[in-house]
Amino acid sequence: MQAVTYADPGTPDVMTLSDVPVPAPKEGEVLVRVMAAGVNRPDIMQRQGLYPSPPGASPILGLEIAGAVVARGPGIPDDAFPALGARVCALSNGGGYAQYCTVPAGQCLPWPTGFDALHAAALPETFFTVWSNIFMTASMRAGDRVLIHGGSSGIGTVAIQLVRQMGGIAYVTAGTPEKTELCTAIGADAAINYRTEDFVARIAELTDGKGVNIILDMIGGSYLERNLKCLAPEGRLVIIALQGGARAENVGLARIMTRRLVVTGTTLRPRSSAYKAEIARQLEQHVWPLLEKKAVRPLIHATFPLARVVDAHKLMENGTHSGKILLNLQTS
Repeated sequence: MQAVTYADPGTPDVMTLSDVPVPAPKEGEVLVRVMAAGVNRPDIMQRQGLYPSPPGASPILGLEIAGAVVARGPGIPDDAFPALGARVCALSNGGGYAQYCTVPAGQCLPWPTGFDALHAAALPETFFTVWSNIFMTASMRAGDRVLIHGGSSGIGTVAIQLVRQMGGIAYVTAGTPEKTELCTAIGADAAINYRTEDFVARIAELTDGKGVNIILDMIGGSYLERNLKCLAPEGRLVIIALQGGARAENVGLARIMTRRLVVTGTTLRPRSSAYKAEIARQLEQHVWPLLEKKAVRPLIHATFPLARVVDAHKLMENGTHSGKILLNLQTS
């Protein structure tokens, strides 16, 4: 099969298409013929040598795919999902930038009714991330006020929609007027341009000084002090990426104590297959019906054939996109 490989970490130009063996599904895994794959920030970090694949995972890039099941490994009951031929989207542990990819069966979900491969491939990484962090880790309830940084990203656009559908109030930050306009168009109650506005002051204004109950943050160190100032008593800050650095200097910790704040962080890739399967089960129960009735939708910014993976990575790195970037293997 053809897959994206690179000899050493580096810029997008280190990637090339190579002929590699088709992987064989192990215990509890299925082999998927990949029709489309998502491009995500962890792929960029892995290619740069900053986010190595976990032990036992494929070193090939790619954490979300859509395609058809062509083989099943041992240990999967005959009547269990997914069956041979089933069209699935899946959160993979690696290996998605390839014509075939193995995935634990529990991390597979059916394509929502009416979806094609590209729209199905746009689901797993963002929906697993948003659901597990906002609804499982931070326990969002109806009426909660939620601040989402990076509102126009793939994760941000999904978070806005799910927070609204589950009865929350969504505030976001984004970096251009076009991006803030997009965020409000898909349901954000307010979008703050972080380049021209102080988001701490705006959150205080928007909430009458109460603050937000939850923050979904992908910036990290450079935002920590300001995030703490935005939280209401007993608020929860969930850090999911460190685009603004892994260290925070001169942070006032007394606020955490006096306002009983919770600061936590998660990375999804190293979590167990059992945990990821539980996220998949909850998504199928709570979110897939919303996708099928078009109450929620993934936003696709651009698609590239697999042979143009370098261009896809360059687009993600320049930060001008809004929504998902996908690789279309049906045209490779």
